Amino acid sequence: MTIENNILGQVSLGYSPMIDRNRAVMATRLTISPLRLDVHLDCHQLLQAIGAVWPAGGSLLSINLSNETALATMMQSALSTNLMLEIPAFMATDSHFVEPILKLHQQGNTLLIKGRPRLELARELLPCFKYSVIDLVDERRLGESEDDPATHPAAAMRSIAFVQAGVVSQEQMHDSFKRGAVAVLGWPMQDILQLSEQIQQAVAPALQVIIELISHVDNAAPIEKLEDTLKRDPTLAFKLMRSLNSAAMGLAVEITSIRHAIMMLGYARLKKWLALLLTTASQDPDMKPVMFAAVRRGLIMEELGASLGESGPDTAMKDELFICGMFSLLDSLLQMPIGQLLDSIPVADRVRHCLVDHCGPHHGYLELTQAIEQGNWFDIRAGAEALMLGMTEVNHALLRALDKALQLE
Repeated sequence: MTIENNILGQVSLGYSPMIDRNRAVMATRLTISPLRLDVHLDCHQLLQAIGAVWPAGGSLLSINLSNETALATMMQSALSTNLMLEIPAFMATDSHFVEPILKLHQQGNTLLIKGRPRLELARELLPCFKYSVIDLVDERRLGESEDDPATHPAAAMRSIAFVQAGVVSQEQMHDSFKRGAVAVLGWPMQDILQLSEQIQQAVAPALQVIIELISHVDNAAPIEKLEDTLKRDPTLAFKLMRSLNSAAMGLAVEITSIRHAIMMLGYARLKKWLALLLTTASQDPDMKPVMFAAVRRGLIMEELGASLGESGPDTAMKDELFICGMFSLLDSLLQMPIGQLLDSIPVADRVRHCLVDHCGPHHGYLELTQAIEQGNWFDIRAGAEALMLGMTEVNHALLRALDKALQLE
């Protein structure tokens, strides 16, 4: 067992987006929970595993480590500056942690104080925290528990910009930004707003071509037919050629025609690319968190299937898992019943059973992926056990999927 395998078998990992006022995902929050409180977590190993996806100079990651002992050790570590660290208020107001907090700040790390302090925060630490993380529940109780806010220990926190945690609906997200939040943490997807008529009209032609292309791929239509369909939508053809010619693809040849692009991509990868476009067709800014989740659901489910190794599903089944994850939020994105949407796209019976009937062999993978989004270690472990997967495999799958998602962006 490698060092990385060892540490990934001791924790459960969950993730959520940190969404700014423009509805862009400014960072990913990784929630890390130890599976056993009596086992010491090696923070050096943990940072090695995290660094494989978020290397120094890479995308921003906010680490939410739910173990005081491990967090105290991590506070003594040399963190790359793209790693943000969430520190609970009770630790931030403890004099034992003044020195490590000051050192992290001097190193250039972004620190977040989590929760409202019950004691006064040392004045020299105020500049060390860029954000405070305030749960929506605590926000609602603010007036109930503070007779005189001006004299409350949390009053000094007003100089620190706040991030609202626990946001699960778009109404809550909008209200949080109205109160001055710089970002929200969570999945604001419970009350997806209706797409405006203007947006529906804008995306309809592109959706029609994408759906037709997926149908052609499923029917193994000749390249000429795919090429003719793509030519009907110059924007779509441009996106395909631009993607293949990007440095991320690493192709040795330059793609100069639609036909060449289809041949280089192949039917299986073309279908995945089209599914990605279909899921991200909406231009509504409020849909960005939904798109973020849909793409990652597909990648996580695919990687969970791949983690089963030689005894696990074949390529076709892994492709189905990808489509299940990608399309699991399609009804919210396009404001149509999922059954009606799947009637217009040829999908495997197992995909339909999962998304429409909420059953079948793929449904357990979707449930596990949803548990990972919520970061609840009990539900994550239960979902993994139902699929006969170890936590090492689940965590590896999650990190591989998030790495792929970052590369796509």
